[in-house]
Amino acid sequence: MADPAFLLVHGSAHGAWCWRDLLSALHARGLKARALDLPSHGESLTDYTEVTLERYRDAILADIAKHGGPVVLVGHSAGGFAIAAAAEKAPDKIAALVYLCAYVPQDGMSLADLRRTAEDQPILKLIERTDDGRAFRFNAEGMEALFHDCPAEVADYAKTRLGAQAIKPQDTPLHITDASRNLPRHYVICENDRVVPPEEQRKMVADWPEDCVHSLPSGHSPYFSMPERLADVLQPLVRPKQQDG
Repeated sequence: MADPAFLLVHGSAHGAWCWRDLLSALHARGLKARALDLPSHGESLTDYTEVTLERYRDAILADIAKHGGPVVLVGHSAGGFAIAAAAEKAPDKIAALVYLCAYVPQDGMSLADLRRTAEDQPILKLIERTDDGRAFRFNAEGMEALFHDCPAEVADYAKTRLGAQAIKPQDTPLHITDASRNLPRHYVICENDRVVPPEEQRKMVADWPEDCVHSLPSGHSPYFSMPERLADVLQPLVRPKQQDG
């Protein structure tokens, strides 16, 4: 049976562009992988005022329908809600879920609700609302927090591509059932994350099996800071190591 493909889902204000180096690392290993722009991000022409969590979900499912499945969904940061929403709608299309320093939804809570349960909320200092109050953008301090351990060129590359993040999807509660909880799930903790505190990441997976929780000594953007090491974590999820002999 062919290996499932990785479908990479970005977080707040990002786009498919952020997966540039990880895609190269996965492809170099002979793995199938692709990334998509969620509505209003990257090359999408959708206005952020039209974005909902449901539209994020449907964009993922449309991509799977176009390219075929099942896929391993990798959600970064806020992308954890988008991949869980897709899994709730069509679990048969998904081989596994991977949360990359991501928010793991709790039943009946929005991403904003979940964030507010944390003792430390560094994101509040890293963003500024748009004039209409319906979206936010990362400020200069946010850029530093996102890419502090990345190669020097990454900040310039990202600066021209980071967009506005609609608030509505992050204020939308998500109903979580066994449809998504029963899928194979993995979490990658980023130990030097300055956006989603590592202690909050550990809290979200405190009851997960140990072999499903992985760790990288990275900041919030390991796809730029250590793509090869991130690819090393992801590869066994679709291609288990062969036994010698």
